[in-house]
Amino acid sequence: MNVLVIGDDGNLNECRQKFGSGNNYIHKSSPKTGGPSPDQAEVVFDFLNDPKSHLSYYSDIQSPVFLNTAKISLLQRNQRLNAPLPVYQFGFAGLPTFLDREILEVSLYRAEHRELLKDVCNQLNTSFQIVEDRVGLVTPRVICMIINEAYFTVQEGTASREDIDLAMKLGTQYPYGPFEWCRKIGVRHVYELLQAVYTDTRDGRYEVCPLLKQEYLLV
Repeated sequence: MNVLVIGDDGNLNECRQKFGSGNNYIHKSSPKTGGPSPDQAEVVFDFLNDPKSHLSYYSDIQSPVFLNTAKISLLQRNQRLNAPLPVYQFGFAGLPTFLDREILEVSLYRAEHRELLKDVCNQLNTSFQIVEDRVGLVTPRVICMIINEAYFTVQEGTASREDIDLAMKLGTQYPYGPFEWCRKIGVRHVYELLQAVYTDTRDGRYEVCPLLKQEYLLV
């Protein structure tokens, strides 16, 4: 397939790792930069988080577009922007480490596009799991919540970061410890995702630890 990746080099590499070298990858760092238009691709993976930069770019596209919904749901994106958006749009976890997994975690904007999603994923040779269209999806919000709890544990002086990372990897078989995972995702992304989920749910589990907020402000 012709796969257009909008994002940085790391996002492009994750797509190659996830979907294999049998596809033709087209790369743009931003819709505002020159280069190919989206109608030259059979599928688009947009890792960027700023929906305002995408308005005119997606006005006429008929290809399926996967939009990064880690910090804003498809419903929120469509309600907030009174402008054309992709006809066939899906949400995915577009933060570092969340794409290159066995299952592609996807949300639907329209239920009738389920069969299209199945067809696209078959062509990309990936299995998928449909989750509710909510901020943070499932895996990113769970992992970021665990990271947040780890920060509370350090803040309280209960354990060191190194001990927490080791305990989580040995005890849960997670690929990374919470602080190691936070570094890979980026503290800015972790903080902003937690803030978005807390705003959406008002659930105290997602209220950001002061230590995590302090590190975010120093980035």
